Amino acid sequence: MDFGFTTAAYVVAAILFILSLGGLSGQESAKRAVWYGIAGMALAVAATLIGPGAGLWLLSLILIAAGGAIGYQLATKVQMTQMPELVAAMHSLVGLAAVFVGFNAHIEMGNVMAMDDAAKKAAEGFAALLAKKDSVEIAILRVEVFLGIFIGAVTFTGSVIAYGKLAGRVDSAATKLPGGHMLNAAAAAISVLCLIWYFNTGGFMPMFFMTLAALFIGYHLIMGIGGADMPVVVSMLNSYSGWAAAAIGFSLGNELLIVVGALVGSSGAILSYIMCKAMNRSFISVILGGFGGPAGEQMAVEGEQIAIEAEGVAAALNDADSVIIIPGYGMAVAQAQGAVSELVKKLRAKGKNVRFAIHPVAGRLPGHMNVLLAEAKVPYDIVMEMDEINDDFPDTDVAIVIGSNDIVNPAAQDDPNSPIAGMPVLECWKAKTVFVSKRGQGTGYSGIENPLFFKDNTRMFYGDAKASLDKLLPMID
Repeated sequence: MDFGFTTAAYVVAAILFILSLGGLSGQESAKRAVWYGIAGMALAVAATLIGPGAGLWLLSLILIAAGGAIGYQLATKVQMTQMPELVAAMHSLVGLAAVFVGFNAHIEMGNVMAMDDAAKKAAEGFAALLAKKDSVEIAILRVEVFLGIFIGAVTFTGSVIAYGKLAGRVDSAATKLPGGHMLNAAAAAISVLCLIWYFNTGGFMPMFFMTLAALFIGYHLIMGIGGADMPVVVSMLNSYSGWAAAAIGFSLGNELLIVVGALVGSSGAILSYIMCKAMNRSFISVILGGFGGPAGEQMAVEGEQIAIEAEGVAAALNDADSVIIIPGYGMAVAQAQGAVSELVKKLRAKGKNVRFAIHPVAGRLPGHMNVLLAEAKVPYDIVMEMDEINDDFPDTDVAIVIGSNDIVNPAAQDDPNSPIAGMPVLECWKAKTVFVSKRGQGTGYSGIENPLFFKDNTRMFYGDAKASLDKLLPMID
């Protein structure tokens, strides 16, 4: 009876997770999709607690309450600008959990194999599941446990480094140790040898050495990826965490964990591929830490950045008929989305054609700008993707860049030695006038100079984005 209820609950939870993923593909259905996910997870936890092998109720409830309290605190205190690093931190916990569960399964496997037949028949929970396996199934289980720990360890250290880069605690530039990719290849080879060793012996030492190698691979892979590719990295690590969960699901014989892990792993991989395609990046190049990167000296940037005050920006906006706004991470840092939304309302009230241009990797994680604009109640129908709006810039009177750098950098098209060479960008410099809202003359997150800031039709609107827009708003009449 318990097993039948748990299976049925898992099926319903899996359907809710699929509905959640499907709903998250659109801004209008995203809120409903989140509730589907919440309901699915609540059902899955409840079914697991009362299903076969349930036990340690007090400890389970304490841990659930503690996790819920921590999650509530994070949800209420973390700013939108901190969401990318929070996501990376959550991925690291999934990876670490996979490592712990894998080692626990390894230890339990050893305990069960040391039991006599009478003790095996009296085993309960996961031990009872192991006691029923024959030698072939135990061999398969060893591979599953090994893969779960390997992927989990790579995910853990990779996510920790991604967190550090996104939070500004680790240099965002691509950095490799002497030996570069050969070190990654050597660590991968060690892991394969350890798999053969573990498959034949089931001992602890091959698992231990593999874990060390996997931890290094995760660290070195993400250190070798530059800031411009970090949105892809976040999506990729999401995929890794899903596959780690699926591998552990096979080890534990938990069908829902397998389904959920496969959903997360495949959706993260697909999203990473789509983003790489949108950036004209090789998916393999990114996940391997920068194979095939451009070489040579970058083109020198000539000219000077010309500043403008709020009065000049307001005059141009009052005279313009068409305006395209390009948001970036700087808008998130300044929490200027509300002021941007108010500016849009004023301009549209005057009959102007105002739209947003969203690059696939704007911000620090996929969909970052879309979430900010939705939070500020910007109408969905004026938020356009890059491919939909890029051809409209030549017919646009004013383009406003708010806290963006790489996604509007013409060096991607003009400089074959640029780190972002070949990456599709928003061609805002083709508009009649470009205003760039920026704190100062720095090069931005990825450390790449932007020739846009030096073009004749570009004016730099220096200062905090929110403060600058608040000063600008009263001048729009």
